Amino acid sequence: METQRSKSIQARFHEAIKVRHYALKTEKTYWHWIRRYLFFHNLKHPSELFERDVERFLSDLAVRCHVSPATQDIAFNAICFLYRHVLNRPLEHINSVRSAPKKKLPVVLRKEEVAAILNELQGHHKLMVALMYGSGLRVGECHRLRIGDIDVAKQTISVRNGKGNKDRVTLLPQNVVAALNQQIQYVTQLHQADIALGFGQTSLPYQLARKYPAAARSAHYQYLFPSIKLAKDPRDGQIKRHHRHEKGLQRAVKRVIRKLGVNELASCHTFRHCFATHLLQSGSDLRTIQELMGHSDIKTTQIYTHVVGQHKSGVKSPLDGAMSISYDI
Repeated sequence: METQRSKSIQARFHEAIKVRHYALKTEKTYWHWIRRYLFFHNLKHPSELFERDVERFLSDLAVRCHVSPATQDIAFNAICFLYRHVLNRPLEHINSVRSAPKKKLPVVLRKEEVAAILNELQGHHKLMVALMYGSGLRVGECHRLRIGDIDVAKQTISVRNGKGNKDRVTLLPQNVVAALNQQIQYVTQLHQADIALGFGQTSLPYQLARKYPAAARSAHYQYLFPSIKLAKDPRDGQIKRHHRHEKGLQRAVKRVIRKLGVNELASCHTFRHCFATHLLQSGSDLRTIQELMGHSDIKTTQIYTHVVGQHKSGVKSPLDGAMSISYDI
């Protein structure tokens, strides 16, 4: 059981993270790692713990728990949030215990493999993967799409509160317009049925909910891929219809990948990588791809030049020079 003292830290943490409008997923992840940090130190109050105690925890994650550098980095960010925004005592001089993240090339499928996966999927899973591949959406961005984010006339999709809390506009593939219209019609009918039962609300960002109180019942703001069941919103306790859970799509994609014998390392996020890589292969410039992907730094987008081999364009191997060599194999 947590002590009363640690519960007060929890309340202060949730207040601090909500004030800064962090995503609910980030809030849950950060609190998970803060809890592990507190239990690692036997629920000692964090105000009595210092940089060396944080170092011990991060080192234990790497040495005993064998977590990846990326996971260790998330734990570090959570603890930094705790000390900076809850305890008002920013941490200093502990970077040395953190592992350098491993840089690796993204997994990218051939167009034929993407087509095979799409043809094997069914229903809303097929449409969601088509949007991730055709528009470069992240898994969470696809799930959080709302009816109002789709603009068929302009052939665009507006991505709201993406990674880094940024908005962007990306492509709407004409190939999915008919299926999207059917999905929107289904969501509209479901929304009307919810209203008839006395419900009809959906979750909105706090600033939007405060500015437009009636927006939560508007069809414009309903999720494009709504959950099958109504559920209580953990932030205000109201019964609402949220979007589908990401795990359903992830499991469906994994099943199809195994069935088709496609690269086992492929996942839902692979389709976003395929979007950028195939655009680059078709002649699109890096700056345009950067905007469509929502990357802050062009260096992030440049990783795809390595995937398609453009980084070495024009360079010849020394073995392909004037040498004349015969092989007897």
